[in-house]
Amino acid sequence: MKRVEYDSLGPVEVDAERLWGPQTQRSLENFPIGEEKMPRELIRAFAILKKAAAEANVRLGVLDGEKGKIIAAVCDEILAGKLEGEFPLAVWQTGSGTQTNMNLNEVIAGRGNALAGRKLLHPNDDVNKSQSSNDTFPSAMRIAAVCALQERLLPALERLAAEFRALEERYPELITLGRTHLQDAVPLRFSQMVSGWRTALETDGEAIRAALENLRLLPLGGTAVGTGLNAPKGFDILSAERVAELTGIGFRTGENKFRLLSSLGDFAFCHGTLKALAADLMKIANDLRWLASGPRCGLGELELPANEPGSSIMPGKVNPTQCEALTMAAVRVMGNDTAVSLAASQGNFQLNVFLPVTAYSFLQSVRLLGDAMESFRLRCVAGLKPRPEVMEEHLDRSLMNVTALSPAIGYDRAAEVAKTAYREGITLAQAAEKLGYLSRAEAEKLLDPKKMV
Repeated sequence: MKRVEYDSLGPVEVDAERLWGPQTQRSLENFPIGEEKMPRELIRAFAILKKAAAEANVRLGVLDGEKGKIIAAVCDEILAGKLEGEFPLAVWQTGSGTQTNMNLNEVIAGRGNALAGRKLLHPNDDVNKSQSSNDTFPSAMRIAAVCALQERLLPALERLAAEFRALEERYPELITLGRTHLQDAVPLRFSQMVSGWRTALETDGEAIRAALENLRLLPLGGTAVGTGLNAPKGFDILSAERVAELTGIGFRTGENKFRLLSSLGDFAFCHGTLKALAADLMKIANDLRWLASGPRCGLGELELPANEPGSSIMPGKVNPTQCEALTMAAVRVMGNDTAVSLAASQGNFQLNVFLPVTAYSFLQSVRLLGDAMESFRLRCVAGLKPRPEVMEEHLDRSLMNVTALSPAIGYDRAAEVAKTAYREGITLAQAAEKLGYLSRAEAEKLLDPKKMV
């Protein structure tokens, strides 16, 4: 069954069961591109924004109170996930996101009229009052980004850092071999190595929190080009305050809305911190799978949880699959950073028209990092176990412990000791004694790994 709707271009047939109107339908027909749909986080942010805008309009006396209540009620339904099938539009649409803004306006008006039992709401005149797609879409992007970071990514990051801290505390005295350039280096405590991973994550978290500050600035109230045409005085402040109340996050109106409509620099900057986190996670995951390589013919110093069979042909094989999943997510985030950076560079005059791809890429990065870190924590780090006997064997065989002899016999002689031990297949202490530089007892005392960490 179809019904006929009208817009400025004429009649449009719409599925009678759907709440949306002609502009949503035209977008469905005109942009059959890809499978990527507008993220749920963005739709949720739009519902928060539309509710806040309606309530601000009511307070300012430019919207009827009954209309405001109906708009708010429908927005609550959207936030509760009751209208999931009504937001079908592709990411690859107009660069301002106008069709998604109208999708929300039309669905809210359609559902609101059903609740009212009459044609009470107009999508443009009522739901979109005091607004433009040019200020609502970037505002929704900011709300979605900040909420996703604070609700999904940062908690997962904090839990992963805490898991590493617990690992440090379980093995405070365990000594392992350090490695630089993929070559043997001097010893360090296992807990010290883990602390490097933990602190990298904590530092990334601090950078992300700092980058959130500018993302909390909303351009809502700037309307089409930043001047605030058709928005009553005070709308920007009231609507931002209500967004802050609804989310529990310190959103506020941006002082210069010309920048906030035309620049995506805040997204590029913040996504840069996500790229840095992805880089650190890539490094940590690679460290773990190197240290767990083997188990007999690799380094074999760590044992990772066996979550599933690793091979369809080799019985008993177990692979570092959580590390692999995390590193693939990190690669996608790095690709998204390029997309966000290019999009941010493409603003022309008073509007950047790469908003949907920026929103999609940014929110995908947040989602991937948050989910991947949580899975990595639960299914890898929480069950990770060091293999002290392998670490001790590697320590005993390492030639770089000779570094501890340098203060006693000098760099050149210590190098000669290492080369002699390697060439003749003897210990460092034996080589030092053979060369006449130290007694074996003196050398062994200096070569004690516990004194090197």
